[in-house]
Amino acid sequence: MGWFENYFEFDRHGTDMKTEILAGVTTFMTMAYILFVNPSILSDAMGKEAFSSLVAVTALAAGFATILMGLYAKKPFALAPGMGLNAYFAYSVVIGMGYDWRVALAAVFVEGLIFIVLSVTKVRSAIIHAIPLSQKYAVGAGIGLFLTFIGLNDVGLLSAKVVAPKGSELLIDNQVNLIGTLKFTGLNTSALASGDILLFFFGLFLTMVLIALRVKGSLLISIITTSVIGWATGVAPWPNQLFSTPDISYTFMQMDLQGLLNVGALGVIFAFFMVDFFDTLGTVTGLSAKAGFLTEEGKVPDAEKVLLTDAIGTTVGAVLGTSTVTTYIESAAGIEEGGRTGMTALVTGLLFLGIGLFIAPLAQAIPAFATAPALVIVGYYMMSAIKEVNFADHTEAIPAFLVLITIPYTYSIADGIGIGFISYTLLKLFSGRKEEIHPLMYVLSLIFVAYFAYLGGVF
Repeated sequence: MGWFENYFEFDRHGTDMKTEILAGVTTFMTMAYILFVNPSILSDAMGKEAFSSLVAVTALAAGFATILMGLYAKKPFALAPGMGLNAYFAYSVVIGMGYDWRVALAAVFVEGLIFIVLSVTKVRSAIIHAIPLSQKYAVGAGIGLFLTFIGLNDVGLLSAKVVAPKGSELLIDNQVNLIGTLKFTGLNTSALASGDILLFFFGLFLTMVLIALRVKGSLLISIITTSVIGWATGVAPWPNQLFSTPDISYTFMQMDLQGLLNVGALGVIFAFFMVDFFDTLGTVTGLSAKAGFLTEEGKVPDAEKVLLTDAIGTTVGAVLGTSTVTTYIESAAGIEEGGRTGMTALVTGLLFLGIGLFIAPLAQAIPAFATAPALVIVGYYMMSAIKEVNFADHTEAIPAFLVLITIPYTYSIADGIGIGFISYTLLKLFSGRKEEIHPLMYVLSLIFVAYFAYLGGVF
């Protein structure tokens, strides 16, 4: 115990072993839903046979990155495959754009390497200062809407279809993707009285009540409770077993780097990087403020170590076979319990490895109506970022609004970022406020113009 207390400087942070362990357990409880939700989303792109591997890979990636955060950066922050980025991976890149999931993994791997390079150079600071705050907030909120739509669609509550344009065919019938045009026909009224929908509403209501009462692990409690009720009532089958030996052979080292050798794939890498980079930056800043780490200038101590840990986590995660790994805002739950050192992260990471690696059969038996409420609520959390946008300034608010609606309605985070950057730059320029445009924004906007031109078949 003495070594841990000295290494993590308990005295300096005013904490103790009991507090740190409790904080680590609390953080794990609030994040454990990712063990069920991430495999559910990614298996839509990789195939249902990938589910068992994805459970173990999610646990491994989260455990490794979180332990690294604890031992190297010494911060009470936990990491796991990011919500929103996993949906972009599955529904936009693989299902929508038609890339093989192995190519998408390669894009995540390369994005992680770029993030590593930028985390140890001054280029990182240049990019941070180039992107306007309104765009950063809008992207986070847009991803929140994206996740909510996915949750509602997964449980069958929405009635929607995709109509193929002339001269093309849909990649997957009745699946939202970038090749077709989304046509809403309202609520799926024929399914409103089904067991799945009723249990979805139960799970959503339960989650809302638990969150309002500030119960730790609200999402996890709701997922398990709703699943048990579904199993007991026969709406979903009981799991055949609870635990199994982990096997990651289906996804391990499956990256197809050669498949990235085209212009469109560069846009995918760029989108992964942009969202990961700014999501991590915003999350780390918010968590540091909550923990009292920020300096008087508003900087995060050892920010480079935190960002580097995040980047290494993403790279290792891609090798294992999962989408982008990022720092989780749910770490705030552990910080609220008094966690102030890397010991909190170490405990959380060990729990991911000790429990998550072996629960593939249980995770596979969790029905969509139990995980969909979690997607909706995570969307709610992310949507709150839009309040930071200054709607009194139209040159800030209109581009932010375009980002907000483009991401969910095109099923593409990349499209949303691109529309936002281009519209922001043009609106500022033609409003006579070009001095507010960072020079790098011109470059980023031109990159997205070329990206959209490529998608449109211009070259």
